[in-house]
Amino acid sequence: MQTPKNIRVHKEDRVLELVWGDDDISRLPFQAIRQDCRCAACVDEFTGRQILQKESVSEKITPDDVGLTGNYALKFRWSDGHESGLFTWDHLRSLAARLEKIS
Repeated sequence: MQTPKNIRVHKEDRVLELVWGDDDISRLPFQAIRQDCRCAACVDEFTGRQILQKESVSEKITPDDVGLTGNYALKFRWSDGHESGLFTWDHLRSLAARLEKIS
């Protein structure tokens, strides 16, 4: 697990920027982060099937609050009221890699 050395929330651009220890930079759209939540309200605990319908997440979603959870994850309180997901560094790095493959 690699810990970011810098974390920036760019509300105007609607992205989370993470600078990793290897100086790689990930710029994750807020909407993509929210759509990828793995909490029990968004993913069925038993089947792993996503419950959250990705299209239901507005492209205008923003975090009302972002905080560290220990030294391993970020916790968001989203403008849609959702706040139960934790996003580990590995999860965020994996999401960044998946998004890079799409673009």
